[in-house]
Amino acid sequence: MLPASFPNLLVNGASGIAVGLATNIPPHNLKETIEAVIAQIDNPEISLDELMKHVPAPDFPTGGVLLDTPEIRAAYETGRGKLTLRARTHVEDGPAGRKLIVITEIPYQVNKAAMLEKILKLSEEKKAALGCIYDIRDESDRMGMRAVVEVRKDADPEKVLQVLYKYSDLQCTFGVNMVAIAGGKPVQMGLSAMLGYYIDHRKNVVTRRTKYELQQAEARAHILEGLIIAVDNLDEVIRLIRSSKTPKEAREKLIDRFALTEIQAQAILDMRLQRLTNLELLALKKEYEDLLKLIHRLEAILKSEKKLDDVIRQEM
Repeated sequence: MLPASFPNLLVNGASGIAVGLATNIPPHNLKETIEAVIAQIDNPEISLDELMKHVPAPDFPTGGVLLDTPEIRAAYETGRGKLTLRARTHVEDGPAGRKLIVITEIPYQVNKAAMLEKILKLSEEKKAALGCIYDIRDESDRMGMRAVVEVRKDADPEKVLQVLYKYSDLQCTFGVNMVAIAGGKPVQMGLSAMLGYYIDHRKNVVTRRTKYELQQAEARAHILEGLIIAVDNLDEVIRLIRSSKTPKEAREKLIDRFALTEIQAQAILDMRLQRLTNLELLALKKEYEDLLKLIHRLEAILKSEKKLDDVIRQEM
């Protein structure tokens, strides 16, 4: 399981087809999505309308305009809906009194070249409505996107735009179909459910990570306890080791004399001589103190749901 530290499924979006099932999740703004997750952690009973104060709509990376329709709320409520996307356009004055319809942003997943080609074909087919188109060109450069549809001076650019919205890719629909694997099976879910599953997953990941870190910290603290005993009784430890014929015998003597475990006794035998200096002794005690604080903090997270929520909130 990948420990997604933010709700990537919503932020990045996803589309794909599996066996008889499709999914099409629109991308969202990172900051808005994280704010919504935190709001749902703070209040698990939060309503959809409250959530939509944080995530008002999807956020498509290619820009354009998302029409504000009831479909947005329907998509967040049920996991299905049809969003209408439009290119961002404005009208400029062109040469010889002609008007320029300038396109600066196009709808999500629309190919610019194919879109302009389609407009050209339409202008040839629909002579009545689009016969006034004089020229179509792509003026994009490294400063940004700019495609131009030039219309004759007697034409109304707004009417031309309405026809283009209807028949070309200047306006398209994005079919929201939020299907994801939850609890081992595909589920269609709205915004609240998707955030709920994500929060459960995050709690699971953080709990497992905390348990692992606690295990590691306790194992290290156990060894440090043995080393501190050895350094505090240094002369006796050295005498014991020197009087032993084999490492096994030395280990057994240490265990008997200081009531150590096998792991601690082995750590003492593996200790390098430089650890016997005063500075090293202080470092051992400092590391041990820090570890005790860490163990206390990790145990507190595992015992308290509120502290677990705090960790998830801070990390996001």
